[in-house]
Amino acid sequence: MAEPTVRPRFEQARLPEPTPVDPEALKSLDAELSRILGADAVARDDAARLTASADWAHMSPVLAPMLPGGVADLVVRPPDADGIAAAVGAAHRHRIPVTVRGQGTGNYGQGIPLFGGLVIDTSRATKVLAVEDGWITAEAGASFVLMEKAALATGQELAIMPSTVGSTIGGFIAGGAGGTGSIANGAIWDGYIRSLRVVPCTDDAIPVDVGYPDNIAQSHAYGVSGVISTATVALRPARQWTALFTSFPALDGAVAAGLELFDLAPTPRLLSLDEAGVVATYRPADPAMPADRLSVRGIVTEDSVDAATAIVERHGGRVEAVRPKGPALVTSLSYNHTTYRVRKVRPELTHLQCSGPGLTGRRAEVAEIAPESLLHLEGFYQPDTGRPDWASMLFLRFDDVDTLYDRMARLADVEVYVNDPHTWMLHYNLDLIRAAAARFDPDGLLNPGKLPAA
Repeated sequence: MAEPTVRPRFEQARLPEPTPVDPEALKSLDAELSRILGADAVARDDAARLTASADWAHMSPVLAPMLPGGVADLVVRPPDADGIAAAVGAAHRHRIPVTVRGQGTGNYGQGIPLFGGLVIDTSRATKVLAVEDGWITAEAGASFVLMEKAALATGQELAIMPSTVGSTIGGFIAGGAGGTGSIANGAIWDGYIRSLRVVPCTDDAIPVDVGYPDNIAQSHAYGVSGVISTATVALRPARQWTALFTSFPALDGAVAAGLELFDLAPTPRLLSLDEAGVVATYRPADPAMPADRLSVRGIVTEDSVDAATAIVERHGGRVEAVRPKGPALVTSLSYNHTTYRVRKVRPELTHLQCSGPGLTGRRAEVAEIAPESLLHLEGFYQPDTGRPDWASMLFLRFDDVDTLYDRMARLADVEVYVNDPHTWMLHYNLDLIRAAAARFDPDGLLNPGKLPAA
C-alpha cells in the first residue's frame, strides 16, 4: 500500500494562476486533430467538454468547495494507441496542456484539467492486442470486462482488476492501486505490470517501452509522467469462483475469521468486512447481509466453501448465502464503491483511506477520536510482511476541514495511518515521478497542477 500521508492543510490549493490557452493555437490544434484522426474524433461542445472535465471529486466535502473548476477547451477520442500518440504530439507542437482520461471514476480532482487545454479520452482505444501465458496486452482504453473475457477464453483471468470493472486499463494504472485479486497479488506496482508503452509529450511523440520496475513512475501518477498508450499486465490461471456471504455479531470474531480466510487455498480473490452501520446503508437490502450484524463477504473458489464455512463458524459467525453468480455483487461492495454507496444514504459522512493495527485492535479508541465512525475493511497483500492484512475505508462525520485534519493526525496516536484521499496532488514516489516527468514531459504540459514542485 502507499505510504500513509496526511497533507498539510490547503497546501494543494496553492496553484499558479492559470495562463489562458492561446485561442489561435487551440484552433490550429483542432484543425490538426480533425485532419489526422477525423472530425468525429474531436468534440468542442459544452456537454462533451464538461463530461470530460469531471471526476469523483464531488465525493469529497473537502475538495468540492475548493477545487479549481478547470474545463477542457477541446476533447479528442483517438481510435487506437497510434491515435493517442498522434494527439499527444499535436498538443505538444501547439503547446497545449494535456490531461489524459480513462473513466475518471476513481479520481478525486486528479482527472480534472485544472488549466484547460486538451483532454484525451482513451475510451475508444479498446483493442486487446495479445494474450500470452501469464500476460495480456491491451490499448489504454480497453475495459476490464473486455480484458477478462479475452483472458478467460485462454483459461486465464486478470491478476488484479478494480471494483469498477468498466474502468480502463490505462486509467487504472495511472490512477488506481488495487482491487479484486489484491489479497494474493498486492498493488499494481507489485509486479502486476510487465511493460507499458509510454508516449512522451514531444513533437514526434514516439512511444517508448518501459518495463518493470521503471514503470512504477507511471503507476498512480495521473499521467503527469507520460501518456500510457498500451499496457501489458499479469494474468493468473482462471478459477471457478463463488460468492460467500457471512455475518458476525462482533468485530473481534469477524476480524479473526477474515485473517484466517486469507490463508485459504487458493487465496480468495476478494474479502471485505463491514460493520453493521455500513451494511445498513446498502440499497436494496439483501437478506445475505443482515443490517444488525457485521458482514464478511468473499469471492472464494467453490472447492474452498466447506473450509471457509468451518472457519466462519469457529469464530462465532454464520454463512448467510453461497451464490455462484454473486461475485459481481461482492465486487460492487468493495473499495471506493463502498464510499459511493455509504454517502448516497449518509451524505454527512466522508471517508479516509487507512491502514494500521489500530483499525481493529484499538477500535474503541478510534471511536473516541472519530465519534459515529464506521469501518469497512479490505484484504490486501502487504509485501513488507509477506502476507495479507486489512486496509480500510473509515467513514466519519464531516464537521469542517480543520476538525477532519485534526482527527487524521490524532488517529496516528492509536496506530491508524491515513493516506489522505482529499487531495488532487501527488504525494508519494515523487522523486521517481519527477524524474520520469523530466524525461517524458520536458515542457510540463501533462496534467499540470498535480505534481508538487521539488
